[in-house]
Amino acid sequence: MIATSERPPSVLVLLAHPDDPEYFCGGTVARWCSEGRSIAYCLVTSGDKGADDPVDAEALARRREDEQRAAAAVLGVAEVIFLRRADGTLEPSLELRRELTRVIRRVRPDVLITCDPTTLYPRGRRINHADHRAVGAAALDAVYPAAGSALFFPELLAEGLEPHKVRQVYLAGTQYPDTTIDVTAFLDRKLEALRCHRSQISDFEEVARNVAERLRDPDSPPDAPRYVEQFHLLTPFD
Repeated sequence: MIATSERPPSVLVLLAHPDDPEYFCGGTVARWCSEGRSIAYCLVTSGDKGADDPVDAEALARRREDEQRAAAAVLGVAEVIFLRRADGTLEPSLELRRELTRVIRRVRPDVLITCDPTTLYPRGRRINHADHRAVGAAALDAVYPAAGSALFFPELLAEGLEPHKVRQVYLAGTQYPDTTIDVTAFLDRKLEALRCHRSQISDFEEVARNVAERLRDPDSPPDAPRYVEQFHLLTPFD
């Protein structure tokens, strides 16, 4: 992990929907916040299609934003940014890359967490949401080379947004993990944050059991389970 003499490394969590941060990396966020790291969220959509029944999409988006702010507060997140793009429509376009580059240059994080865009079938059975893959791909293209070069999106310079190089990228939801974060002491806080997403969770106890089961380290003893979140770590400028 990056260390400086002045401050702990700052972090930007850049994902598609409200509740994605808590599912993908809530334990890690809780742990890093407890260590004094400044963490910001950027959600590209407000989750306006997060229901199967015909509901008021705008009202749902407002509710989900409120739920996300509450969950972020539980974990200690400093800022929550919503780009308010339409849920379910994201593509890794040049326009989205520019918008994410703008966020990276404004927040200027040392570390960025996003989705692994190569994951099509999580756990070999499910289908990864297209928005997750689109945001992951656009975020990587924004990190390198766009955010770090003055020659990309010069209009951002006119906004006062100087180039910035993100030193580490943690890919969540990856099929190729190489980095493990022990979140045993922060599992309860992750679950408390997830509980805030009431519009998405009808049976919290079932969700809590499933989340704990997925995070449990199979090599840990039954009487002292260890819970971990796993990532694929990229260091684009090393």
